[in-house]
Amino acid sequence: MSRKAKLSELEKLRSKVAELETELIPDASSHPDWPPKSYYATYHVLAGMVLGLIGAASSLLFNIVGAAMLGKHPLELIRVYLTFPMGEEALVRDSGFVLAAGCCLYLGTGMFGGIPFHLILSKYFASSRTIVRFSVATVLGVGVWLVNYYCILYWLQPKLIGGNWIVEQIPPIVAVLTHLVFAWTLLLVDQWGRFVPPAGHHPKEPSR
Repeated sequence: MSRKAKLSELEKLRSKVAELETELIPDASSHPDWPPKSYYATYHVLAGMVLGLIGAASSLLFNIVGAAMLGKHPLELIRVYLTFPMGEEALVRDSGFVLAAGCCLYLGTGMFGGIPFHLILSKYFASSRTIVRFSVATVLGVGVWLVNYYCILYWLQPKLIGGNWIVEQIPPIVAVLTHLVFAWTLLLVDQWGRFVPPAGHHPKEPSR
């Protein structure tokens, strides 16, 4: 086969390869809903869970350090929180397994608590000034503390367990700071949970 014939055959093969590649790549028009044209709520719900876990770990670490500095048990917060399912026994029981389970429960609660925080920050305050976002996170943190302690635990724990150890034994300043550290951590890592569309796609900005 001559050189010219070989080049012609090579060109035909290249054309065939390009044709096959075109057929294998999905047509963008067959997926009109991807990427999302507006706020990608499902993604941000999952992102909120991951960021909530980070926020809970941060607030737990804050309490561990604070308790150690005050000469208390490093997991004093967990022991008091465990009075909700276990009652007063949690305050005197020093089982490593129980405390580890309490830490997992605390982190799991933070995961779900991170969802509304991240949804609010990413949907309504995505482009707001830093001071505005900080104020919103602070208000959310204090608001969650008020709801958790005085709208839920204040009456629910005595009704179910027979005591009010969480509200009585955790000083208000510690409870507030715990919630604020959680909220401020979520604010700090909020950008990590933002949906970034593929190159060339620019979904609409979320409504504010």
